[in-house]
Amino acid sequence: MKAMVIIREEDGGKMELQDAPIPRPMQEELLIKVKATALNRADLFRVQGTYPQASRPGMPEIVGGEASGIVTDMGDKVSGFSVGDRIMGMCTGSYAEFTTIHQSLALPVPERLSWEEAAAVPISYMTEYDAVVTNGRLKAGESVLVNGASSGVGTAAVQIAQWRGAKPLIVMAGSTQKLDALKALGANLGINYKTEDFKEAVLSATDGKGVDLIIDHVGGPHLKDNLKCLAIKGRLISVGRLAGIHGELNMDLLALKRLELIGVTFRTRTMSERTGIARKVITDILPALADGRLKPVIDRVIPLDQAVEAHQYMSSNAQFGKIVLSVSS
Repeated sequence: MKAMVIIREEDGGKMELQDAPIPRPMQEELLIKVKATALNRADLFRVQGTYPQASRPGMPEIVGGEASGIVTDMGDKVSGFSVGDRIMGMCTGSYAEFTTIHQSLALPVPERLSWEEAAAVPISYMTEYDAVVTNGRLKAGESVLVNGASSGVGTAAVQIAQWRGAKPLIVMAGSTQKLDALKALGANLGINYKTEDFKEAVLSATDGKGVDLIIDHVGGPHLKDNLKCLAIKGRLISVGRLAGIHGELNMDLLALKRLELIGVTFRTRTMSERTGIARKVITDILPALADGRLKPVIDRVIPLDQAVEAHQYMSSNAQFGKIVLSVSS
């Protein structure tokens, strides 16, 4: 099969399209013919050598963490699936013509979704459902701030918050065009972090009270002002730290407002924990994807053999939503 394989170098690495063996599914895995896969920041970091590596025994290191496709084979302990099923899920080595997905993480693809849309679902919607609903405990009528809102995970967070009744729903991005697009997804107020003081804008929009929930994709540099933006008993969910991992924490403010700071990641979750999230998404998110209440936002679709260019585009931060690689017709 063709796959984007990481070539290790002294200063990190690069990826090249190479021939690789088709992986054999383990006992509880599904082998899928990949139709599409989506980019994530972790893919860039993995190629660079700054993110934990993930490769199967006997296989080269292949990029990619989510895919959509058709089941072609399965392990002998798989149940509830058949050859020919349309599935999507979190996995490893998805920049390839074939990959494997653990049966516990496999989600059925609603008929309404294209392969490209399906590939954009697993990481973004599982991550943001876990952030907004499970850990954020968002209730209808509560106020929400999403920063880094124009990314793939950000647009999913905005949609989920709007769907769950957030009001006002405030978003941050770095251009008027992105803010207009976020308002079309249901945001009530857009803040350009490059030209506005987001803390003042948030407090003004909430009559000085602050927001009940912040979904943070930016990290350290915003921590100080994020805390000032939170209402009493507010919750900050740290999803991403793209701008840095260190920030200023006013512990007196933390105590006086009785705030909750919650970090989320899949890297330290057990398979049981990941399975639990997948089950919740199947029950709660899939019906909304199936009837159009939620719809993956795709910036562009790029062929697999142009994955290097796709990574360069992601590095520019110009995209709105997910960047998807088409793999097979």
